[in-house]
Parts: sequence; structure tokens; C-alpha cells
Amino acid sequence: MKKIQMVDLKGQYAAIKEIVNPSIQEIIDNASFINGPMVHEFQKNLEEYLGVKHVIPCANGTDALQIAMMGLGLKPGDEVITADFTFAATVEVIALLQLTPVLVDVNPDDFNINIEAIKNAITPKTKAIVPVHLFGQCANMEAVMDLAKEHNLYVIEDNAQAIGATYTYSDGKKAKAGTISHVGSTSFFPSKNLGCYGDGGAIFTNDDTLAHTIRGIVNHGMYERYHHDVVGVNSRLDSIQAAVLNAKLPHLDAYNKSRIEAANKYDAALKDVPQIETPFRSGDADNHVFHQYTLKLKGVDRDGLVKFLNSHDIPCGVYYPIPLHKQKAYQDARYKEADFPVTNQLVKDVISLPMHTELDDEQITFITNKIKEFING
Repeated sequence: MKKIQMVDLKGQYAAIKEIVNPSIQEIIDNASFINGPMVHEFQKNLEEYLGVKHVIPCANGTDALQIAMMGLGLKPGDEVITADFTFAATVEVIALLQLTPVLVDVNPDDFNINIEAIKNAITPKTKAIVPVHLFGQCANMEAVMDLAKEHNLYVIEDNAQAIGATYTYSDGKKAKAGTISHVGSTSFFPSKNLGCYGDGGAIFTNDDTLAHTIRGIVNHGMYERYHHDVVGVNSRLDSIQAAVLNAKLPHLDAYNKSRIEAANKYDAALKDVPQIETPFRSGDADNHVFHQYTLKLKGVDRDGLVKFLNSHDIPCGVYYPIPLHKQKAYQDARYKEADFPVTNQLVKDVISLPMHTELDDEQITFITNKIKEFING
């Protein structure tokens, strides 16, 4: 059996290197490192794939979130509601812009932002909601957008973990994750479902005016060289990363299909273990693209399981071990523990198993057998 990786980027690269290598060499040869033709080609290809009018590439996923908020014109003190159970980048950019983060609880099944919690958190100062499509599964965007319309709020999708997922509305209409709200963002960090070989990100919108504003923001506020019309940042996707992404984009649906198939095999192997709750799926099969395969443990020593798996060369992860409202940087007297019962329990129970496009049946069987061995003693 080949070595088990949490993410097998080398194996994925081996299958596309005949496309990636010449593309990178071409960029080096013509020295088109920043905003070169490959960046524009990737932008157009991603717009077509997502069915969105505007893709604005940028340097990373965290910048994408920040730039989206800057583009909407949010002001210091404006309240932005987001999920307590997610990576810190989501709340980090809210704080960096001197906006007021408002953290709310998540659902116990899909781990995504809870609609009732959003309703309870809305105040006259609320200006935006940031749902996170956690671990690859779409949040309840129809309900989020309805709330936003009712209260005249912006919605910014954090789609860093769900590129390629498809959301299905109650009437059967479909849309790609990240394109449903006023503006969406994503990350192309190497371990993502669509990842480059460094840092990268992008912003999506169907709003022509907002897209124009954002294009200036990513490039020092310039639309014409040395003419700074808006306050901007330096956040551009470099051409080499665009070349990698352009090579991978045609395979994204196949990559996601491989992840879903691996998740189904994990499910089948673990379905009869009462101490394990396998990932919940809402909606159609393509609503969850399994950036992570995350279990909920019931009455199991998680730290002991992690140690046991690692002793058998099985990597695993805990995403996330500390709620954002308990992080030193984001603690606030407004938060009450009673407001976060689900998140406070999830951080004790979740464990994520290896998940990537190169997982094979032998590895999945080995992993799941070792989990059952630990649980059954």
C-alpha cells in the first residue's frame, strides 16, 4: 500500500505534469509573470465554468474576502454576521477592516451557519452576512438570501472550501457555490479542491459596477497606471499559479467526483459503528464536494484516536479545535456560551480523515479498519 497522505498533491501533479510544466516554462520564457495572458485566460475559463459574469483573480483567499468587503463599501462599525465554527480568515478580515464581527452558531448536521441564529443576530447596524460553505457543502443560501433581501443586507459567500459544488434551489434551479450571493470569494491554496502551487484566490460577482470597483481595489486602486481612483491593495494572482489552475480546471468535476466516491466508501465502511456519525449531506449529491471528510465521534477518546491513527501512519486533522468566539483575538463580552451549544460540542467531537483525489480502496479500508479497531478495543 502506498503511503497515506492527508492531501496527495504529488499524485495529482503526476497526472497533469505534461500540461503544467510547458505552461510554466512558457511564462518563464516570455517573462509574463504578473497579469499575463495566462491569468486572463484562467479568468475567462473560470467565468464560463461557474456561469458568473465576473471573476477577479487575486493573491489569496483571505484577500478575496477582504476585497469583497471593501468593494461593498462597508464602513467601520458595520456589523457582519458569520459562523463561529470555521477558519479564522473569515472573521479576521472583518476585524482588519474595523467592521464588527458577529459570530453565530451553526447547524449540528451540516456544520453550516444556522438561519435562526442569523435572524436573532440582526440589528440596525447589521450590513452583511458571510455564510461559509464549510468542508465543501453549501450553506442554505436560499434562506440566507431571503433574509438578506428582507433586511436589505449584503451577502458574501466564503467559498474557499466548496469550489465546484452546485446548490439546488427549492424550485430545482441550480447555481455554482460562490455565485449565488452579491459577491463570492474563494481560495486556491494548494490543498483546496482547485489548488495552485502557491497562494491564490478569486472574487466572483454578477454585478458589473461591483466588479469594476473590485478590479481597481486589487491593483492599488488603479484603472489607469498611476491614477489611483479608490483605496486599494496589492493582490494579484501571478501567471505561474494561473497556469497551474488552468491545467486543473478542466479536471475539477472529476476531482470532486473522486472525493464524493471516496466519501461514499468511507460511509459504507463506517455506517455500522454506533460511536461514529458520518457526514450529513443536504440536497443533491453535488451539493457537497468534500474538501474535508469530517466525522462526529460519540463517546470516543478523540485525542487517543488521533494518536492511534498517527502511530499507524494515518494522518488526520481536527478542524476546528477552538471556536472563534473563544480565540483570544476575537473574544467579546457580547458573546454568551449559551449562544454556541453546537459549536462548543463540535470542537470536542469532530475529526477529519484523509481526503483527496488519489485515495484508493486499499487505503480507505486500512484507515476505516484501524478506526474500528481502536473503537472496539
